Amino acid sequence: MAAPELLVDQKEGVLVLTLNRPEVLNSLTGAMLSGLSESLKKAAADKSVRSVVLTAKGRAFCAGADLADLRARQKGLGVSLGEELRRHFNPLILQIRRLEKPVIGAANGLAAGAGASLILSCDIKIAAPHARFILAFGQVGLVPDSGMTYYLPRHMGLSLAIEHAWTGRPITADRALDFGLVNRVASSEEEALTLAWDMARQLATKAPLALGMAKRAMNRAFDHDLETQLEYEAELQETLGKTKDHAEGVAAFLEKRKPVFKGE
Repeated sequence: MAAPELLVDQKEGVLVLTLNRPEVLNSLTGAMLSGLSESLKKAAADKSVRSVVLTAKGRAFCAGADLADLRARQKGLGVSLGEELRRHFNPLILQIRRLEKPVIGAANGLAAGAGASLILSCDIKIAAPHARFILAFGQVGLVPDSGMTYYLPRHMGLSLAIEHAWTGRPITADRALDFGLVNRVASSEEEALTLAWDMARQLATKAPLALGMAKRAMNRAFDHDLETQLEYEAELQETLGKTKDHAEGVAAFLEKRKPVFKGE
């Protein structure tokens, strides 16, 4: 029996999603995209899932879309590349950004094309020292997609983003760290996954509603002015101030103990 293309495991409140096509650098098939989307949908509804780790098997994180699989789907369904993005890739990126739970990405190696977009859409990114981020779209006569034209200019500035889009020159792990594309560069591939797991497990003990609303507020900050954002913060605090988790946090602080948050 063939190994599943996506491995799904949950323990200690952490859902671990592992791309599992190492022989083809974890290039994304329709089945993998559907599996990721369904797993994130369940994570959103499952209170036992407090955080998510996204990683991959083998020497690469993801080489992007599986072009043979993509072409077969296009022929079979008669859809355009734009429709493929609208049906599969774009919704997945939005799911990650809208999931009001921490999503930690561990880039164990090469992340190219939509694979780079996938890892960069995570909330916190840990990169192995040999990880590389490549905008490979130009090599097949396409533009960067799956959010890449959104992320890169905001981190690197317009000129450098355009340069990497045009040339496909790899962004090294250390350079990605300098630009804020990733949060940390681990000392090894193994440590990258360990750091991601440890962070996800730590965040799984935090107040879930507060984490989710903080992510929501950060997401919208790009599109609103300071005055609007200040008012939104006040609205969120008003809501959170009435939760059991807030009461528990205050009580734990006063009693000098660790809080136990339940997402209520």
